[in-house]
Amino acid sequence: MKNLPQKVRSKKLSSRVDLTAMVSVSFLLIIFFMVVGELSKPKIMDLNLPDLNRGCGEPITGCYNTDRFYTVLLGENDKIITYTGILNFSAEKITKTNYSKNGFRKELSAINKKILEYSAANGKPNRGVIVFIKPSRKSNYGNLVAILEELRLANIQTYNIDDYFIPEEEKLLALN
Repeated sequence: MKNLPQKVRSKKLSSRVDLTAMVSVSFLLIIFFMVVGELSKPKIMDLNLPDLNRGCGEPITGCYNTDRFYTVLLGENDKIITYTGILNFSAEKITKTNYSKNGFRKELSAINKKILEYSAANGKPNRGVIVFIKPSRKSNYGNLVAILEELRLANIQTYNIDDYFIPEEEKLLALN
């Protein structure tokens, strides 16, 4: 019986598949999409702007006391011109300053302190200055960023960036 042909059995291969490469590729794809998702988020700065259109006053001043207004005009060649209140009725003198610690930063902290004291005396504490930043077409972007950084350092959260100049402000920038 030994001479009869025997059945040749084929060797069974392992049915296990090595998934190491697939796991590696999956982790790489997950990391890639996480990074792309993080980089595609818009990077913005929060702007806390005053609501001037509450319907209870003039279109420019709204419901705010103009004694709290502080306007910063940004001109060419790193020029800063500031005034308090409204330019037509401003009791304070118009000042020219620079970006140094003893320039704009010192003036801003003095104005904010004065307005906080004024608000506390009127029974409305913690109502600080409202800053209007008006960059001219000849000012550069770095000047605006420097002013916003000074506002952040002074902890002033109410400001407005506006490119509208009244004729008096245009004359003021042209003269200085």
